[in-house]
Amino acid sequence: MSSANLMSRTPSTATPTWHQFERKVDEVKPSKTDINYLVMDYLITNGYPAAASKFAVEANIQLRTDLESIQERVEIRTFIHSGNIQAAIEKINELNPQILDENPALHFALLRLQLVELIRTCTSTPDGDISPALEFATTQLAPRAPTNPQFLEDLERTLALLIFPSDNLSPSLASLLDPSLRKDIAQRVNEAILQNQGARKEARLRNLVKLRAFAEHKARDAKKDIPDKLDIGLLGDNDNNQSSNTSNDAANNGNSQNGSGDTVMANNGDVDTMVA
Repeated sequence: MSSANLMSRTPSTATPTWHQFERKVDEVKPSKTDINYLVMDYLITNGYPAAASKFAVEANIQLRTDLESIQERVEIRTFIHSGNIQAAIEKINELNPQILDENPALHFALLRLQLVELIRTCTSTPDGDISPALEFATTQLAPRAPTNPQFLEDLERTLALLIFPSDNLSPSLASLLDPSLRKDIAQRVNEAILQNQGARKEARLRNLVKLRAFAEHKARDAKKDIPDKLDIGLLGDNDNNQSSNTSNDAANNGNSQNGSGDTVMANNGDVDTMVA
């Protein structure tokens, strides 16, 4: 057999040819400083003061915010995540009563979540007393329900939790008892506080991820020549991994300023992947 034939059968070790789109993306080189500030903005906006403080040290950038103001949002988020809605409402009003006064939908959502927690407590035993839940619904939610058809529907659906056994609920009712409802309300509260303080409601990093997904969707609809699969590009780069690990360590270990780590919860109760 000729050497030419042998060579033709040898697997190629050449670097795979990049798609033209991938070559263009590779030409865009955001600075490490810009990336670090994006991460910092995310940690501050979403309320992770311990992670932000440690990341500022590791990335050698200035922490341009008051950690105490972040901690206030953290306390409110922690109250909501733990089901202590009354304490969360009191803390929000202590921060600024206008936050809920000017957002009746958010106020109603918090009160309904408080009703859910009362129902969760009173139905946890076979002979539990449901009168606290009924009284709260009557005094706090019923007067607000007629002002908005959605309020009335939400109240009726929540009260249905008192009728059906918790182990045999329809998906729409079971979702009220899922931890993700606490997380969703906590996120809405965080955004409302930021808006009240004149800050952006959402971190730049999340906006960029949404913009990227929108652009990809439009490109595919227009039949543009792009790769079949586009990685988001957050896991393959060493610098990005270092930033991610730094944020994760800070969230878990805390720092000397507040003495504790950050509460990191995603929709399903797991660790927030954009921090960890």
